[in-house]
Amino acid sequence: MDKGTIINIVIIGLLVLFIFMRIKPTKGLRNLNVEAFKTEMTKSGRQLLIDVREPSEYKGGFISGAKNIPLSQLSGRIAEIPKDQPVLLYCRSGMRSKNAARVLLKNGHKEIAHLQGGLGAWKGKLVRN
Repeated sequence: MDKGTIINIVIIGLLVLFIFMRIKPTKGLRNLNVEAFKTEMTKSGRQLLIDVREPSEYKGGFISGAKNIPLSQLSGRIAEIPKDQPVLLYCRSGMRSKNAARVLLKNGHKEIAHLQGGLGAWKGKLVRN
C-alpha cells in the first residue's frame, strides 16, 4: 500500500468513529418519543423541563414551562439544575439535548430524558415571545 491509501483509510476510519460517537446510545439517558415526552411532562410535576437551544431560537417558540439553558452555557450553569429532580431536555433536532444529557450525567444527575427528534418531532403548541 502506498502512503496515500493509508492516509485515506485512516481518514475514513476517523470519520466512521466520529459518526458512531454522535449516534450511539447514551447510557443513563431515556430517549422519548413525543407521546412519552408529553406523558413525562404531566407526571408528578416536579421534573425540570429544559430547552438547550440558544436564546434566539428559544424566543421563536418553546414548550410551555421550559427553562432556557443553552448547551453552550450548560457547564457554567449546572448548579441551576438540582440533582434530585428528573430532567427533561429538548432542542431543535435532538442532538444538542443528547449532548446536554452527557454533561448532566457526568455531573451526577440520574433521571434524564430527552425528546427524540426535538422540536422537529413535536406536535404540541409552542409559546412565542
